[in-house]
Amino acid sequence: MTHSMREEQWATWMRAAMAGDAQSYHRFLTGVTPHLRMVARRKCDLLGAPPSEAEDIVQDVLLAVHLKRGTWDPARPIGPWLSAIVRNKLIDALRRRGRHINVPLDDVLESLAIDPEFSTADRLDAEQVLTRLKEPQRDIVRSISIEGASVRETATRLKMTEVAVRVSLHRALKSLAQIYRSKTGEDG
Repeated sequence: MTHSMREEQWATWMRAAMAGDAQSYHRFLTGVTPHLRMVARRKCDLLGAPPSEAEDIVQDVLLAVHLKRGTWDPARPIGPWLSAIVRNKLIDALRRRGRHINVPLDDVLESLAIDPEFSTADRLDAEQVLTRLKEPQRDIVRSISIEGASVRETATRLKMTEVAVRVSLHRALKSLAQIYRSKTGEDG
């Protein structure tokens, strides 16, 4: 089975699970766990975390999948959604350990590449959508999401707490999603 076929099977099971099919949810969890374990081990190895941490990360991911399954858009591929959860749980685990990890730029360069389909017009469109946000939300989104500043840097610059910046960013992104849905005609 190819990777895309496997992801489509997971998506099919998750859609059925979201409709109340407990057996499909069990199939999804059973089917996706070995993949999550492999990804977690590979990421731990890449970032210098002990292999023993991989299983904790897998358990955290499975819990997050369970708690956040309603956030997955069934019209979208499930792989990127799962990858984001794995990445976030790995970051959480590394933060808990208090270890600073230096990742060579070459290891992440591919993920930083600009999507060639994201044209100048798209960038201008993004700026136009940002104008629909109020300050400081607009400044926070631009600072963190576009300019790549950290939450701490943004909070310091705006004389806000980090918690306030995170809350404002979350609300702004939620507003942007609503703007995008209304612009594309989705009911969401």
